Amino acid sequence: MDTALQERLHLALTAQRRAFDAERMPSYAVRRDRLERLLNMTRQHGEALAAAMAQDFGHRARQESLLADIFTVEAGARHALKHLRAWMKPRRVATPLHFLPGRNVLMRQPLGVVGVVAPWNYPYYLAMEPAVAALAAGNRVLIKPSELTPATSELMARLVAEHFKPEEMLVITGDAEVGKAFTQLPFDHLFFTGSTAVGRHVAQAAAKNLTPVTLELGGKSPAIVDRSCDLALTASRLAFGKLFNAGQTCVAPDYLLVPRELVEPLAQQILAEMRRMYPRIAGNADYTSIATPRHHARLQGLIADAAQRGARVLRTHDEQPDDRRLVPALLLDVPADATVMQEEIFGPLLPVVGYDKVDDALAHINAGDRPLALYWFGQDSAARDHVMAQTHAGGVTVNDCLWHLGQEDQPFGGVGASGMGSYHGEWGFRTFSKEKPLFIQSRFAGTKLFQPPYGPTFERLLGLLKKIV
Repeated sequence: MDTALQERLHLALTAQRRAFDAERMPSYAVRRDRLERLLNMTRQHGEALAAAMAQDFGHRARQESLLADIFTVEAGARHALKHLRAWMKPRRVATPLHFLPGRNVLMRQPLGVVGVVAPWNYPYYLAMEPAVAALAAGNRVLIKPSELTPATSELMARLVAEHFKPEEMLVITGDAEVGKAFTQLPFDHLFFTGSTAVGRHVAQAAAKNLTPVTLELGGKSPAIVDRSCDLALTASRLAFGKLFNAGQTCVAPDYLLVPRELVEPLAQQILAEMRRMYPRIAGNADYTSIATPRHHARLQGLIADAAQRGARVLRTHDEQPDDRRLVPALLLDVPADATVMQEEIFGPLLPVVGYDKVDDALAHINAGDRPLALYWFGQDSAARDHVMAQTHAGGVTVNDCLWHLGQEDQPFGGVGASGMGSYHGEWGFRTFSKEKPLFIQSRFAGTKLFQPPYGPTFERLLGLLKKIV
């Protein structure tokens, strides 16, 4: 590893750790000030950040950036500001009868220095939303943004430097080698968003320092369509969920499981909805490009592989854009061994798989890794509850896509191969806090009766405890 790089990273970490050591329990006023600065930074520079993201992607719909990257951070910061005092307050915890008149208190302390590794697909949101939680909890924050969004990363580094002291929050830009070195630092907590494959390497690097990790990964998130669904409504919401950010979303529906008799009518309805939302692809300011040439080529390869194996490719448009905007496509009759059915897609392609019985669909889901998201469409609550009970997923939206991600009063996180740990709202505050239990003993406690020398009194008291516990 480059010695100069290693020294630069360690200096940044050391500066933040010394600052934390000088202020181990930041006051409410200090934390509120940091959150307000982050909120103001986001509000003031939202348009500039959206422009930087468009530059990085080749084209990114301005409205998608303002909604998914800017508004979400504003909402998270406002939520934290609203609830911060209550989150910080020590909690009284029930005390068993036999420990009275002592009392239990749960104290929440900041961990220290938090590292955040952010991906390219939502480069501002996935850097700053964890930072909101970490700052609210009283920590210092180091952020490593993606090298695949250089304009956004450089702007974010400059804005953070203007609004924060480097010992409060600092953005460190650089290539994959910088990212690798970053994950090897002895943070007090490391937060990573990215692919499952890279997440495994991050967990291994952190384990060498016994650094606790939160991993927000991905996987093949299914959407299950029940026979009781409203077909038109389902098609509209699936089309939006799939094509938002051109499908480059960790919780985008990755494939559909549809009653066999509904496959064709639903597919045609989805195509119609996609065309309604995007009457054309080439030059359409509402439609986002694929982020890099490599990702664009990979998606084209997925289509070619599926077609070669006998899948039907239903494209929304016949045009061939000369940039990285990729024409959306539904894939029907896709064999299970096609690459598109094995890997997370991360693009505007949507395989549609027919099923006869819902338990067949559930068996298909449960045979694979546990997904980050699951979607269910229908009006039959008993059928919905059956699916919820028989599947595991990081989170669920019923009769829509993506929106569980925006719930600040619910935890967001994966399960199994789709991640570990959670954040958002109070859940994020707790992730970046040490919840320290305090038992405060009373001077009138009878615990002296349990001290040696042991004798009949001890035996009688132990017998009494067994009866009252």
